[in-house]
Amino acid sequence: VLRAQPRLRLRLAHVVAPDTPKGLMATRLQALLAQRSEGAVVLDVYPNGSLYSDADELEALQWGAVELLIPSLSKFGRLGTAVFELFDLPFLFADRAAVRRVVEGEWARELFEPLQRHGLLGLGFLDNGFKHMSARTHPLREPRDYRGLRMRVQPSLTIAAQMRALGAYPVMMDFAATRHALARGVVDGTENPLTNFWSGRMHEVQRHLTLSAHGYLGYAVVANATFWAHLPQPERRLIEVALADAIAFGNAMALQQEQRALQALRDDGRIQLHYPSPEEREALRQAMAPADDALAARIGPRWVRAMRE
Repeated sequence: VLRAQPRLRLRLAHVVAPDTPKGLMATRLQALLAQRSEGAVVLDVYPNGSLYSDADELEALQWGAVELLIPSLSKFGRLGTAVFELFDLPFLFADRAAVRRVVEGEWARELFEPLQRHGLLGLGFLDNGFKHMSARTHPLREPRDYRGLRMRVQPSLTIAAQMRALGAYPVMMDFAATRHALARGVVDGTENPLTNFWSGRMHEVQRHLTLSAHGYLGYAVVANATFWAHLPQPERRLIEVALADAIAFGNAMALQQEQRALQALRDDGRIQLHYPSPEEREALRQAMAPADDALAARIGPRWVRAMRE
């Protein structure tokens, strides 16, 4: 058993609400560390972008201003590690089981390796489910329905390429600013998992939500590499085991919260839910296919081909 002293204090920042899968995973990790270390290891959690914004958090981790982050995979493109944009490819994963085959195997080590050059260490992957399209003015059923719309996206060139292929204008924007931008008409629509859509109250400022499940949104738990290298072995092992348990909990919550969010949106009644037919999904897939080519040109076709397979 670890001694109660000296204390080890860690900081974990994230940009979404505490009741989202990411938020629930963070508070679970906080509780597990406190319990299993008998108070010797303390994790301070800062949700809702209260410490750092989407745009600032990776730099803060590199500088050691926080020890742990859970950024969406798309954000690593800012570091020049475009390989993580493989997860942004449209209609890549059929279900969560397909995601698990990638993030729990040899792929995980290969994907995390480039982060070490930037002073970061990948510790695990976390689900947030599949993304759906929303708009303020009209249902998004066919590719032509996207033409001319300003769509908020994460900082991913692959996602931006998807929107341009549909004839929409991608607008990269922090998650925390999205609802306000939708309410003011700065952007017309967005894509998000149901949990983020509901917790971000976007149903109050959008009229139509198409359950397209066109893309996956996942996170990576990353640590400052220097901090991790200087951790004593007992504390490092404690964090690794607690993190594995917290991620398993977070993934279970992601599925549960997705189902709850869908029911909450139905019960709320302020937004119309649209269920695309197989033909409409196929038309959307074909229209977004140029994003595959754009990403293959940047990171090499081997990665895209291997991920598809």
